[in-house]
Amino acid sequence: MSEPQADTDPSASGGKLVDVILDEASISRSTPEVEHDRAVAIYDLIEENRFQPVGHPSARFILNLSVIEKKLIFAIRTEDGQEVITHVLSLSPLRKIVKDYDLICQSYYEAIRHATPSQIEAIDMGRRGVHNEGSTVLMERLEGKVDVDMQTARRLFTLVYALHWKG
Repeated sequence: MSEPQADTDPSASGGKLVDVILDEASISRSTPEVEHDRAVAIYDLIEENRFQPVGHPSARFILNLSVIEKKLIFAIRTEDGQEVITHVLSLSPLRKIVKDYDLICQSYYEAIRHATPSQIEAIDMGRRGVHNEGSTVLMERLEGKVDVDMQTARRLFTLVYALHWKG
C-alpha cells in the first residue's frame, strides 16, 4: 500500500501559489511586528492556498505583488516563468479598511506590551473582524479574475496591508 501523495498536481484542485514576491520599491521599512506578519503570511500562503487565474489552466503560480500609482498590481506567471496575466486593481475600495486595520494593529501591538489578557483579546477580535472585512473586499475585487478561497484572501490581505506602507 502506498502513502498518499502531497498535493503536487495543481490540476487536482485548481492552481496553487508556490511563491510570492513583494516589490521592494512598493515597501518601505516597517515595524518588526509588521515584518513578522508579512513573513508569516507569505509562509502560510505558500503552504496552503487556492489561487487560480480565471480562464487559465491549473498550474503552480508565482505572484509578484506591487503598488504602482495607487494601484495594486497582481503579476502572475507560472513556476517555469511563463507570463500568465497581470491584473491592476484600484486600491480605493481597500483604502479605508487598510487605514482602520493599521490603527487597530497599532493598538493591538501596544496592548500586547501593556494591557490585560482580556483587553488584548477584545482588540484582537476587532482586528480579526477588520481583517476579514478587507479579505472579503479583496475577494470581491478579484472575482472573475482570480479564484481564491477565504484563507488565501486573508493572507493576501495581510500582504496588501504590508504594501500600504509606501503605497
